[in-house]
Amino acid sequence: MPTFEKLTLREKLCFGCGDFASVLYWQTFMVFLPIFYTDVFGISAAAAGGVILFSRLLDGVIDPVVGMIADRTETRWGKFRPYLLWFCVPLAIAGALAFSTPNLSPGGKLVWAYATFIVLMLLYTAINIPYSAMLGVLTDDSVDRTSLSSFQFVGAYVAGTIVSATLLPMASALGHGDAGRGWQLSFIIYGVAATIFFLITFGGTRERIHPAKQQRTSVRRDLLDLISNGPWVILLLVMFTTVLCAVTRSSMTVHYFKYYVGRQTLALPFGGGTTSYDFEAIVSAFGFAGSVASVIGVLMLAWFVRLVGKKPAFIILSLASAASTAAFYVLKPDQLLAMFALQVVGSATGGPISALIWAMFADTADYSDWLNGRRATGLVFSATSMGLKIGYAIGTAAALGLLSMIGYHANAAQTPAVLQGLVLLVSLIPAVLGLVSIVLVVFYPLNSTKMAEIADALNARRASAGAASVAS
Repeated sequence: MPTFEKLTLREKLCFGCGDFASVLYWQTFMVFLPIFYTDVFGISAAAAGGVILFSRLLDGVIDPVVGMIADRTETRWGKFRPYLLWFCVPLAIAGALAFSTPNLSPGGKLVWAYATFIVLMLLYTAINIPYSAMLGVLTDDSVDRTSLSSFQFVGAYVAGTIVSATLLPMASALGHGDAGRGWQLSFIIYGVAATIFFLITFGGTRERIHPAKQQRTSVRRDLLDLISNGPWVILLLVMFTTVLCAVTRSSMTVHYFKYYVGRQTLALPFGGGTTSYDFEAIVSAFGFAGSVASVIGVLMLAWFVRLVGKKPAFIILSLASAASTAAFYVLKPDQLLAMFALQVVGSATGGPISALIWAMFADTADYSDWLNGRRATGLVFSATSMGLKIGYAIGTAAALGLLSMIGYHANAAQTPAVLQGLVLLVSLIPAVLGLVSIVLVVFYPLNSTKMAEIADALNARRASAGAASVAS
């Protein structure tokens, strides 16, 4: 009965490099793109929300198309790995253009924002959908997949740490007073780094799981298999609400610290006097603390899953994350220590949730293969990514739209209504969305026992197909 060897540490690290590269872009989309559009490029909050909403919805619709194309790709490198080689350089160029600030009219700026962000997202999809699908074809072991997903998200959170800690200071330093120039140069640097790490992933991994040679399928049949995959549908809804929770909060974090918290003066320990910190320094430190805590949480994930199982782990982690997020509602602007403490707790428990969900999606690909006798890994992950991007688009656009409705004006003192809105957007609103995710995951049916049964059945099927192939 053919089973695949355990993945080596080297291959897991190489796979994690792919998400490191991806998140150099994704962290910016999640946290810094709104403030770039409103306070650097100079378009309104409502217009920025429209750009993000339209671009991400369009990109989300295209995700399944990319997934189905990848499923039908045949190269000597496999189905999914070659996309990292083909699209890493175009993605880097698109990133530098999207974060450029040409001197245009208001209408011209809007056209530039739409055009460059749409192109950037399409190229990001062309490389990230196949990369995500690799999680389902490097190994058939459910526990090893959780470990692999942990390495993936360690890479992601390390990149998030770097972006959080360096983007604003680097853009300021490189710009020499020209914020737009600083952002553009920063993304040239990020683009070069992302290209290198995508190539490391391409060269250091190997696809092992392939559809049966006798598999006959079609786009219509693949789509019918997908929508009839009950565990995948439930998990997609979980992903959607989890992303809404995360992006509603993260997209407003910089605004929250810039306008609600502002400059703060802290007393240094041991009689060291006091030091004043502006919002850029506070945001960088806040993001750094959260990313480090997320890495620690993800490193503990495989152990925690072995201890309690995937679904109980999701519920426990989500409850702790929602509680720490909701607690921000009662904090005053000068309670920085409490903010950082809650950020550490929320990130250590919330960070592993994404890694856990992606590992569970790989299980749903096996479930579909077992149930239908057909495998469409790229479609499973691309349709999942569609839900993620739609959640991102709606969450970011809704947050920016709310700010616009209650009177937000960039680079100006904000009204009490705007400040209260910012507090709600980083506390109670995302916490409620997190609780909805918990309710949904209760109905997810694939536990450890079921996945072991499915793995045995698939291995037996592969053995039978291999024997038949040799006999013929």
